[in-house]
Amino acid sequence: MTPRVLVLGAGYAGLSLARRLEGLLPDAAELTVVDASPDHLVQHELHRLVRYPGLVDAITVPLDETLDRAAVVTARVESVDREARTVHTDEGVLDYDVCAVCLGAETAFYGLPGLGAHATPLKRVRHAERIRERFLALDAGDRVTVCGAGLSGVQVAGELAALGESADVGAEVRLLERESTVAPTFPAPFAEAVRAALDRAGVVVETGVQVTAATADEVRFAARDPLAHDQLVWTGGIRGPDAVGGERPTVRADLRLDDRTFAVGDAARVVDADGEPVPASAAAAIREASVAATNVARVVERLRDGGGFAPRMERYRFDVPGWIVSVGDDAVARVGGAVVTGTAARAMKATVGAGHLTAVGAVGRATDLVREELGHG
Repeated sequence: MTPRVLVLGAGYAGLSLARRLEGLLPDAAELTVVDASPDHLVQHELHRLVRYPGLVDAITVPLDETLDRAAVVTARVESVDREARTVHTDEGVLDYDVCAVCLGAETAFYGLPGLGAHATPLKRVRHAERIRERFLALDAGDRVTVCGAGLSGVQVAGELAALGESADVGAEVRLLERESTVAPTFPAPFAEAVRAALDRAGVVVETGVQVTAATADEVRFAARDPLAHDQLVWTGGIRGPDAVGGERPTVRADLRLDDRTFAVGDAARVVDADGEPVPASAAAAIREASVAATNVARVVERLRDGGGFAPRMERYRFDVPGWIVSVGDDAVARVGGAVVTGTAARAMKATVGAGHLTAVGAVGRATDLVREELGHG
């Protein structure tokens, strides 16, 4: 038989998986990557476009430039029928023998009234462009409210504060978080350093506030008066892709939904080999992809050989060396037990983005990103 392998999504998990499969799969296997965009986006640098829109070319990589063997189908995945082993897209139906769902996550508005209509998320290039355009139209004394102080919210708030200073906008940037601290899922020393960087950047931070609704000009809360805003950005959570019903199914350390279907990266809730939940992050998605590639290749080998014993599956264990977040022209990094800020952390942040671009074969873009990152501020 000729095994048909589908990789759905070309984000961190999908592109990393597909590139590894190009080398692991037998020549007879068909490998197809399906994504709504013809480009791979370096998502953790997306916030930079709010201040530096010219970086868009450095952080978007055409898939046909980074994939050699895989066929690329530009289509939006609408549903996955695991029983029939078919994938429905807006361009037609694809059959598979083995499939990896790497569609990433979408912004979760949690059904809160008005948020979807009045808040801009930060998931696509067009979102960064919209945030920038609206901010630059503000006047002195206006207020931008960013809801959600995870790493994405911290970064966009930092960019807006820096853009306001450089463009002399004069608007207040306020960052809200439901938990008692910014970066609430990270160790306390890192979170404290992030809060200090936000304070230095001039971002007004409020923690312990729960958003319940939004209108065109105010944010509403569970236990306090509404807060007026002139621009609203929402980074308050993630959900699964529409193609799997908006859910993030739980997968164990072998990353399998069933014998022929895998889920990798933010599209799933991964429980690692130690039984620990894995946080949604680019670093985790790339490392999961390595494990998934080995397991997909073993399933394909068994199919090609006509059956036999079920293959032994590799198991993913969460092990990320540290975390880095930019806050305008500052940055905070946690490497091992040490927290680093300032120029050294900025250099680390640029290196991480460039390292990923180099890993997917976009060496020229990696050079451009480092030059731009370290050339500003």
